Amino acid sequence: MILGLSISTFTTVHVIISLIGIFSGAVVLFGWLGGRRSDGLTVLFLATTVLTSVTGFLFHSASFGPPHVLGILSLVVLAGAIVALYVFHLAGSWRWIYIVCAAMALYFNVFVAVVQAFQKLPFLQPLAPTQSEPPFLIAQIAVLAIFVVLGFLSVKRFHPGPSASS
Repeated sequence: MILGLSISTFTTVHVIISLIGIFSGAVVLFGWLGGRRSDGLTVLFLATTVLTSVTGFLFHSASFGPPHVLGILSLVVLAGAIVALYVFHLAGSWRWIYIVCAAMALYFNVFVAVVQAFQKLPFLQPLAPTQSEPPFLIAQIAVLAIFVVLGFLSVKRFHPGPSASS
């Protein structure tokens, strides 16, 4: 039991929160490419992505490992994005700091989604049973390359005016 939920139920809730974070983050990121901000979806993206990282630490683990490191890194970049957006209101260099940090947090969630897909989906699992095989590595390199390009383009294109809440 985790937080009064069975492991299965907790896992389902964690996955749903993660997917909400990924989908809302993708919409926010594509908005940046068009120079638009979406304050409501941004709050949803940041909140669910923080919650994804925090709830990830509640799963039982015999030792500290890569998932914990990724969770810590995600929380660090999320803190940077939140500070850049809500404390410094994207002024000056805080604009690109926000984009880079938020895009990295989204990338980390997508990275984990790819890992989970290769572990759990029956049609992908045989392609990379140990996750060191070429299909897995190609998928992760492609995801990284996509995020580097989208992040670079977002930094160039996203120059928001003041939000309604500023």
